Amino acid sequence: MNATLAFLIFSIGIGGLFLLDRDKSTRTSKALWLPVSWIWIVGSRPVSMWLGMNGSSSGGVLDATLEGSPLDAAVFQVLMIAGLIVLAQRGKTTKAILLALWPVLIYYLYCLISTAWSPFPEPSFKRWIKCVGDLVMVLVIVTDAHPGAALHRVISRVGFILFPYSVVLIKCTNLGVMYDQAGPHYTGVTTNKNTFGLTLYVVSIGVVWNICSLLLNKKAPNRTRRVIAQCSLLSIGILLLQLAHSATSVFCFLLGSGLMVASSLNVIRKRPGRLHALCLGIFLLGTLGMISGGGEVTSAMGRSSDFSGRTEIWAAAIASADSPWVGTGFESFWNKNAHRVANILWYYQSILDLNSAHDGYIQIYLDLGWIGVCLISIIIISGYVRSVKAFRGNPQFGGLLLAYIVTCAFYNITESGFRIMTPSWISLLLAVVGATGVNIGLLKAEERKICTSRISAGGKKSSVNRILPTGPAARPGEYRTNLI
Repeated sequence: MNATLAFLIFSIGIGGLFLLDRDKSTRTSKALWLPVSWIWIVGSRPVSMWLGMNGSSSGGVLDATLEGSPLDAAVFQVLMIAGLIVLAQRGKTTKAILLALWPVLIYYLYCLISTAWSPFPEPSFKRWIKCVGDLVMVLVIVTDAHPGAALHRVISRVGFILFPYSVVLIKCTNLGVMYDQAGPHYTGVTTNKNTFGLTLYVVSIGVVWNICSLLLNKKAPNRTRRVIAQCSLLSIGILLLQLAHSATSVFCFLLGSGLMVASSLNVIRKRPGRLHALCLGIFLLGTLGMISGGGEVTSAMGRSSDFSGRTEIWAAAIASADSPWVGTGFESFWNKNAHRVANILWYYQSILDLNSAHDGYIQIYLDLGWIGVCLISIIIISGYVRSVKAFRGNPQFGGLLLAYIVTCAFYNITESGFRIMTPSWISLLLAVVGATGVNIGLLKAEERKICTSRISAGGKKSSVNRILPTGPAARPGEYRTNLI
C-alpha cells in the first residue's frame, strides 16, 4: 500500500479511536497535552529527526549526544516551562506532594551535584534539566483535579498515536525497520527495537489498566464503545510487541498485566498482603532464576545463557569505571569511557558507539557510583512500600502503580531503564509520585460516584448520577462512594 494513502487511512482510524474513547462525564485539564506531547517524543524519536534535521557529527554518535539539537532543546524547554507554570498555579497540591517526595528529591539533588565532577559539566547539566522535565510532566498528571481520569487519557492519547503509526512505518515504509547481519529489526516510531519494545510494554500495561477499570465500573459512561477503543489499542500493542522481538519487554508486559489482573480478584483485594508477597516472590524468583538458573530461564525469554553478550558488556564497563563511589558524573560515563570498553571488546563490531550498559543498576553505578545505586534503590523500595499502601486504599489505582514499580525494577536487569527521558523512568516516577499522592490524601479517591439520589422537585422525583470531586477540593455535604 502507498505510504501516503496508508497514513491517511490510519489517521481516520485514529480519529475514530479518539471518538470512541471520548468521555464527557469528567473534565480534565487541557494541560494534559503537555505530558502527552512529552511522552510522544520520548516514546518515539526527537522532533529534529522527524523533520530530517538531526544532522550528523564528525565525531560519531556519542559526540553528537554532547552537541545535541537546538530544535529539540527548544521544544523540551517550551514544554517544561509550560509545565512549571501549570504546577505553580496548583501550588498547594504540588507543594504537598514534593514535601513527601524526599527519596526522589534527594536523588535529583545528588545528580545535580554530580554534574560538577563530570568531564562534560555543561552537557551533563543540560541532561539533568531534561531529567527535571520528566518529573514536571508526571506532576502535571498527578496534580490534575481528576488524576485518575487524567492518567487514563494520557495513556490513551499516547497509545492512539504511537501504536497505529508504528504499523504504518513498519508495513508501508522503510523508516520502521532496521537491518543488520541478523536480519530485519522492527522499530516502529522509535530508532531501535529495545526502545520500541519498552514503549510498547509501558503503554500496553496502562491500556490493560484502562480496560480493567471499565470492566469493573459497570456504570461508566459510554462504557461499551470505550472498551472497544481500548481493546483495539491493546490488540495493536500485542501485535507490535511480537514484531519487536524484545524478550524483556514482552516478559515485563506479561508480568505487569498479571499483577493487575491478580489485584482485581477479590481474594487479593480483600487481603493486600497477599499481593505484596506475590509481587516480591515473582520478582525474586525471576531475578534469581535469570542470574543463577543458567540457560533454561534465559532461553525461555529468548536469550542465550550469557544474556546475548550482555555479561561481557557488563564486565568491560565495570572494569572501565572511574570512581566506585561517585561515578563519572550524571549521564557522562559513555562519553568519556566508551573507547575503554571498545578496547576490551575489540572483537565486537560497531562497539565504538555503545552508549548503554544494558543494565540499569550497572549504568547508575557507572555514572553515579555506589551512592547513586543506593539512592535509586531507596526510590524503588520506598515506591514499592508506598504503592502497597496505596493499594489498600485504592486497589485499582494501586494495582497499576505496583505493576510499574515491579516491571521497572525487573526491566533494568537486562536494559538501562533508569536513564532520563525513557518510558521506563517516567513510569517509575509516575508510580512513586502517584502512590505518594494517594498516601497523603491528595489522590485518595479523587473522583467518586455519588450514590443515585432521589431529588424531590415540585412533587416529582428524578434519579441523578453525577461525578463530583472529593479530597481537598470537595465541598461539604457531597455524598461519596469509593471509585473502583
